[in-house]
Amino acid sequence: MNVNSNRDGAKRRGFASLRIAGAVALALGLGGCLGYDGTVQHGYVLDQRALAQVKVGASAEQVLTILGTPSTTSTVGGDAWYYITQKTERTVQFMSPTVVDQRVVAVYFGPGKRVTRVANYGMEDGKVIDFVTRTTPTGGQEPSFVLNALKGLLRF
Repeated sequence: MNVNSNRDGAKRRGFASLRIAGAVALALGLGGCLGYDGTVQHGYVLDQRALAQVKVGASAEQVLTILGTPSTTSTVGGDAWYYITQKTERTVQFMSPTVVDQRVVAVYFGPGKRVTRVANYGMEDGKVIDFVTRTTPTGGQEPSFVLNALKGLLRF
């Protein structure tokens, strides 16, 4: 028996076992990504039956009992409670999540802390605001400082 043929066979078996181990590791890694359910609900979990119980004329205490503590309340221009929920979805675990549904239930109160209106706002009612760019749009065309100074001098 040839010693070199035994070494070649051992090398081939070693490479084959490395390939199998690599394939198993890859399958396990991808299996974790593909079996991932990326739907997450943030905030208030809205129950439509509970929302249907809130009627115009109900007291703030009744709303608190039915819907619970609001996500936030208004601070300016009247009294309102807001219940906010957002559903995000991620198809693959390492990807960024995308917002698939967003709801804001607003309960408006009038005099005597009685419900005057209940509104259910969705994504179609909202306006996309970019909080990341940190830029403020100007109201009109703003020429340079020098041009503004010259215009100011010409007015006199």
